[in-house]
This record gives sequence, C-alpha cells and structure tokens, in this order.
Amino acid sequence: MSSVINVFDLDFPWQTQDPFLFCVYHKDDFPKGNGKSGPKASLVGRNIGQDFNSVDGWNMYHGETVPGFPAHPHRGFETITVVNEGVVDHADSLNAAGRYGGGDTQWMTAGKGVQHSEMFPLVNEEQGNPLVMFQIWINLPAKNKIVKPHFAMLWGKDTPVVECADVKGKVSTVKIIAGEFNGYRPPSPPPESWANDPENGVWVWNIKMPSHAQFTLPASSAGLNRVLYFYKGQVATVQTTPIKTQQGVHLMSDAEVILHSGDEACEFLLLQGRPIDEPVARYGPFVMNTELEIQQAFSDYRKDQFGGWPWPNTAPVHFDAKGRFAKHADGTLEEPDV
Repeated sequence: MSSVINVFDLDFPWQTQDPFLFCVYHKDDFPKGNGKSGPKASLVGRNIGQDFNSVDGWNMYHGETVPGFPAHPHRGFETITVVNEGVVDHADSLNAAGRYGGGDTQWMTAGKGVQHSEMFPLVNEEQGNPLVMFQIWINLPAKNKIVKPHFAMLWGKDTPVVECADVKGKVSTVKIIAGEFNGYRPPSPPPESWANDPENGVWVWNIKMPSHAQFTLPASSAGLNRVLYFYKGQVATVQTTPIKTQQGVHLMSDAEVILHSGDEACEFLLLQGRPIDEPVARYGPFVMNTELEIQQAFSDYRKDQFGGWPWPNTAPVHFDAKGRFAKHADGTLEEPDV
C-alpha cells in the first residue's frame, strides 16, 4: 500500500487537517527601511489596510505605515509563528511584548482571549528586508479553550536543525519546531498545548533538501494526520509519486516516506498530529466547539476587549529594541543575544 493518500494544490491559506486549523506562508522581499520601520518606497496604488497583492514582491498586509497585522483578538486556539528570515514585533493586551526573527518561533496560547499585534519592522536602511515566515494555527481541546493566555519563545539557538546525509553525501536539514527526530527535541510547547503531550504525535518540521538528494521521513504512530507542503523548488518525488511546487501531500502517518528532490533545491513544511476529534465552531479570530461559545466570545470581547489595549496605537513597533527580546506578562524578560 502506498504511503501517499492524495496530492492536492495549495490554496491561500493552505488546507490543513485536525488538529491544525490554518497555515500561511509569507515571503516578502521588502525594500530598504525608511528610518521609521516602514518601506522606503511609494505606497501609491496599494490597497492600504488590505494589501495582499504582492506588488513588487511584498505586501503591507493590514499595516498602514509599517507592514504587518495590527491589534486583533483570538480565543480558543494557538498560533505558531515560525520566522526563518526577517523581524516580527509582538505586543499584546497582557502588556507582553517581543521582537524575534531570523530562526525564532513564537508559540502563543490564546486560550480564553488575547489581543495581539504582529508587525514587520523594516530595520535595515542600507539594504532590503526579506521576510520568510509561516503562521500556523493549532486547535485546543475543549478542556483548554478557556485557559489563561500564554506565549513561549523558541529561540533559534535552541531550535534543533538536524543534518542528514544521503548515500551520495547530499545533506538535507530538518528544523524541528515540534516533535522529535534522531534524538533531537526542541523546547516544550506551552503547557496547555495539544502538542505538549508526546502521545499526540505533533510534529512541525521545516525540511530543506539540496538538488538531487534523498531524505527519509520516518514512520510515526498510526492514526495521525500527516501533511507535507511543498512550497519551494520545482519538482520532487514522494515515494514514487511526482509532485510540483505549491502542492501538498496527505501521507500515512505510520509509514516511512522517501523524498527525492529534483534539479533544484526543495523546501517542505510538515504538519502532523493526532486529531482532537471534537466539534469545531469558528468565526474569524475565534475557534470554539459550539456556535453558542462563539457568541459568548464576541460578547466577552465587546465587554472588555480581553483586557484592553495598553499600547499607544494598534500597530506598535519597538523602536528602542537593542536586539531580540521577549517581555512576558509577569515581567520576566528574555534577551537571547545578551
């Protein structure tokens, strides 16, 4: 029996399976910064506030002067923001903040409700500011949907990148955001996360292969949803099934899978996990189990905006940051470069 269940074309956002809810890949070739964290380029002709058309290879998204996503609420799930290149400035309704990027991951449990902003400051004024990142939403089981909000930083230096050479000496790499590979495991996800229990088999891997290389994706437990997203390259082969870039592959989770890259280097995102298998009611930024709970989420948000917004504007940028940092709601400060 083939380990390939089906192949599908990637839409925007990418199609996901339980326990994952949403996945997008952002690649923006931002220009030089203008000294105020915005682009040193004209914004004429862009749909400011709703700019998703990749004019000149980059977007402002919902930002007006700085690219990014100003304050917006979430409840009932988690966001995993994996930044391979570029910078993200975080601020939230709990008065927590951070600047991260260049290999870092932020894992945020929205739980009972939080507002946050994710801005992309263009800090380099002498050259371009490329941004390469994934944002992934993973569901919470009903028992954890109203837990206290929390975020964890998985700094790049603590995130394993495992090298694997094939018989020809071609070296592929696996960046492990969640799960385990060849004895390597990243820092634990937040305590209430579905991914925190190893029995749930949650893997989030970024796989990079040089041209004409082979990589073996190991078997995991049965009964998991396993999807491989091919987002960079031209062609590849999954077992004996040819695929092309911007396609996804739904795989058997308990079977070993052999990948072959083509004439160009290839990059993949792997999302795997045991389904939560509960009803899903979702509307915009809220994901609960029933429509009544969605209505309650809107009512609670209208009441106090999940704690209000302690920042001077909806799109704060940390102009005074000397480097990467995370300031948590309890005042704890992390500075990985110090």
